[in-house]
Amino acid sequence: VQLQACGGGLVQAGGSLRLSCTASGSILRINAMGWYRQVPGKQRELVAVATTGTMISDDSTRYADAVKGRFTIAKDYGKNTVYLEMNRLRPEDTAVYYCNAQISDDPWSSNEYWGRGTLVTVSS
Repeated sequence: VQLQACGGGLVQAGGSLRLSCTASGSILRINAMGWYRQVPGKQRELVAVATTGTMISDDSTRYADAVKGRFTIAKDYGKNTVYLEMNRLRPEDTAVYYCNAQISDDPWSSNEYWGRGTLVTVSS
């Protein structure tokens, strides 16, 4: 399985960007897909994740407190893709953003995958 992320770039504070991440390869089920970010000298932190439940009604999303109300994660598993809509960006959102996925390629296991990072730079 490979994760291909795109959509990073330079934006002014208050602006918007949309990241996308597409999984390819042997995929039976996407159990979760989301985004982390990292700045130099700090640990990678969760930004947002979309989790697949047993039933559609059990699907859930989770956000870091710092991005709640500004970022929205959406999934299109028909395309094996997750999007991160980032609005009202702040300079402190500047980071390398990494796509992460928990994917099953058989009914008995789930593996974690990481995409290459995409740089988001927010200028003040």
